[in-house]
Amino acid sequence: MPLSNSSEPSPSFLLAGLPGLEGAQCWLSIPLCSAYVLAVAGNGAVLLAVRLEPGLHAPMYLFLCMLATVDLALATATVPRTLSFYWFGSREIGLGACLLQMFLIHALSAVESAVLLAMAVDRYVAICHPLRHAAVLTAATTAKVGLLALARGVIFFLPLPLLLLPLPFCGPRALSHSFCLHQDVMNLACANTTPSVVYGLTAILLVMGLDSLLICLSYILILRAVLRLAAWRERLKVFSTCIAHICVVLAFYVPLIGLSVVHRFGKDLAPLVHVIMGNVYILVPAVLNPIIYGVRTKQIQRRILSLI
Repeated sequence: MPLSNSSEPSPSFLLAGLPGLEGAQCWLSIPLCSAYVLAVAGNGAVLLAVRLEPGLHAPMYLFLCMLATVDLALATATVPRTLSFYWFGSREIGLGACLLQMFLIHALSAVESAVLLAMAVDRYVAICHPLRHAAVLTAATTAKVGLLALARGVIFFLPLPLLLLPLPFCGPRALSHSFCLHQDVMNLACANTTPSVVYGLTAILLVMGLDSLLICLSYILILRAVLRLAAWRERLKVFSTCIAHICVVLAFYVPLIGLSVVHRFGKDLAPLVHVIMGNVYILVPAVLNPIIYGVRTKQIQRRILSLI
């Protein structure tokens, strides 16, 4: 496919397919499509179950609805475009569409990180200060937290595409993923990208880095409170209320860290590894989160089964 020269005002990029497996891309896209359908069905079922079950109108499950909404938006912003490439050969993506997709991926990831932190704080207050839980985490407070999480994601990550927009792009414009990420697009610019590098790293550290530290701090305080209980059975019962959230946190941060490591230190890895890690980062949380909470919450199970 011919590439336009660097003098074009709106260059385009080439999405990464499955290197070495181009002939089987159509068939290999079936697992990706299946995972996307599972993510949409699972998160949609969680949203519907919480909406219809009055017993689930509590802060923890309202945060779960926010998490499901973010997962749906994140998967929808990436997977359909990837499938159009695998099925119809539509590999080229314009600069505007690429920057918009990049912004949505990073901003929604920041929102998800903030919601996970809010859920950790909810568990901390429920276990360490149970008498104050209803007064501290009201429905109004939960809504404000959701709006603040959205605003923070937009404010911190809107500058990323704005910093890349005026840069010239020349030479090969082939991405290493089947969607647009900041570092991936930035590396294709043939100009000084220091401001973009510095701001991107600062935003990641101030958002995901700080959130992960605060989540760890919340669980240190929770563990300290749990270990003060006399009976082991009581300790296990109290801590079991955190198991689902811990699994969801791991499902988000482990692929995020894995993708970051591949970007930083995996230049010698096969291109297929980059593509697979990118899809894992997008789809694993969206697929696993509703399964985790569906298994751990009997009310969600009953409501989903009644809907089926």
